[in-house]
Amino acid sequence: MLELKNISFLVDDAGKDKEIIRDVSLTIPDRKLVVVTGPNGGGKSTLARLIAGIEKPTAGRIFFNGEDITELGITERAQKGIAYAFQQPVRFKGIRVLDLIRIAAGKTLSVSDACQYLSSVGLCARDYVDREVNASLSGGELKRIEIATVLARKAVLSVFDEPEAGIDLWSFRNLTEVFQRMREDIRDSSILIISHQERILNIADEIIVIKGGTVEKRGSREEVYPHLMRTEVAELCEGPYQPVGKGNAGC
Repeated sequence: MLELKNISFLVDDAGKDKEIIRDVSLTIPDRKLVVVTGPNGGGKSTLARLIAGIEKPTAGRIFFNGEDITELGITERAQKGIAYAFQQPVRFKGIRVLDLIRIAAGKTLSVSDACQYLSSVGLCARDYVDREVNASLSGGELKRIEIATVLARKAVLSVFDEPEAGIDLWSFRNLTEVFQRMREDIRDSSILIISHQERILNIADEIIVIKGGTVEKRGSREEVYPHLMRTEVAELCEGPYQPVGKGNAGC
């Protein structure tokens, strides 16, 4: 289980402190798929980077399975079982997909084993296993290869930062199916996805809404998703939400 206690994160903005995350406390339970959503600039991706160890909080503590990991970096947290998938996956010229999966697994996997991970994310293994992780791969292909590395790592907590960013609709649909399968196979691990896409919100066990650097709402999909829809309609109408059927199509 991941636990954040009173986490804050400040950055220097033209000589003044700007608070990106403000006194956030929450837990990510085991065996759950949790989606963090909210408006752009609300602090979602910053929260993911704080969990992964890319950034360190300016206040508060982070605990993972009871251990204080606040001062640990991304490599040390990875060794503890936290995997992080970037918005824009890194390309590695000269490194094959097979090599990348073996590095993630931390051992010399057979080609057959590596191919199983590629197949699980919807890629024809024989077409990809010997390809370089370079500019010849599309955004959707890179995202799926990165997810294959996360699967190979057998992480206790897998964090995905806006996996829909920069990919086409077809690839996004395939990614959603991959996350659905990961959710169905959850045992002693957890999945945290930063996203505002309806397809991903609909497969969440829990949804956390981050707005203005704080937790605005949290609960099960059934509790939070209708609230998100009402809020979205109200903002589009620039006024209070009214149910559809009251005279003006929801506004």
